[in-house]
Amino acid sequence: MNRRHLVATTALSLLAGAGVVLVGGPASSDPDAGPAPRVVEQASRDLVGDSDSVLAISIDGMSVAAVEKLGRKQLPNLYRFMRAGASTTNARTEREMTVTLPNHTGMVTGRRIEAATGGHGVTWNDDRLTPPTVQAAAGHDVGSVFTAVHDAGGSTALFAAKTKFSLWDRSWPDAIDRTVIDLDNSALVDQLVDDLATERDFRFLHLSPPDAAGHEHGWMSKQYLRAVRRSDKLVGRVVKAVNADPARKAGTTIILTSDHGGHGPSHSDVRELDNYRIVFMARGSAVDRGVDLYEINPAYKNPGKRRTTYTQRRQPVRNGMVANLALDLLDLPAVPDSEHDVDQDLRLTAAP
Repeated sequence: MNRRHLVATTALSLLAGAGVVLVGGPASSDPDAGPAPRVVEQASRDLVGDSDSVLAISIDGMSVAAVEKLGRKQLPNLYRFMRAGASTTNARTEREMTVTLPNHTGMVTGRRIEAATGGHGVTWNDDRLTPPTVQAAAGHDVGSVFTAVHDAGGSTALFAAKTKFSLWDRSWPDAIDRTVIDLDNSALVDQLVDDLATERDFRFLHLSPPDAAGHEHGWMSKQYLRAVRRSDKLVGRVVKAVNADPARKAGTTIILTSDHGGHGPSHSDVRELDNYRIVFMARGSAVDRGVDLYEINPAYKNPGKRRTTYTQRRQPVRNGMVANLALDLLDLPAVPDSEHDVDQDLRLTAAP
């Protein structure tokens, strides 16, 4: 990715003098929700030049068991995604916790959770304001994929379906050029699709239907499986929108994973396979078609049913690899002091 001239556009938020626009939303169905939901929009920045970009998608609470049970006929877009790219249905969450905010923060920082051993320190899973930032939780500076792209002169955006993601906006306020938090997943995808018209290097999309249904009705319930099918349709809309423009299709890599699975009424037991086993997929012109990530990455080891530790020589593919994989695709170095895929050696193509 080359450094490019940034053209700042003036957003309505600047007229208010606060840098953001706050728009009220519907009542939250998130069991951990705190303050009222909002949509936050910061001044966006258009880039002049190369349009290569990465879109990371996380489907909150999507279990591998559901993906396997529903299969290709009921999840056509996810299975098409796998056939079109590199994937595994046996990736891992962070070891310490199998909950939303800690795992998502690992995705964008490339760090484990535990601050004492170099992690990002985010151990809570709600809208609390203390600690106010990831840096405060860790006790030191913590970079992210957003700051790495921003420092290279690029543009980033966050689209999330839970208000707790406002933590990222507070932690890296200058590095996330557009933040949209909307509990309506369909409306959220609409806004991401509209944003595709803007040249942007990195986007992160968080979708919440499986997690919401799992908490309310239980994982693998009829309602939960319906929510997974709904997420499949949302992913299909995103992929279709990316592919609608030939140049955008050629220049965009999409990464898809999850923060955790679930078992019965919850997902908090870190020893439960259904909680720590997740999918990890990528597709795009820089990705081989229909390949297994472990088969093309001998440096990483399929963990079978094991939970795994961080000390094993050959690590499993983890959701925490999103940040440095995205930066590698953008030809940028890894997040400083990160851990997951810090050598940027996770391959998406088979060795010649």
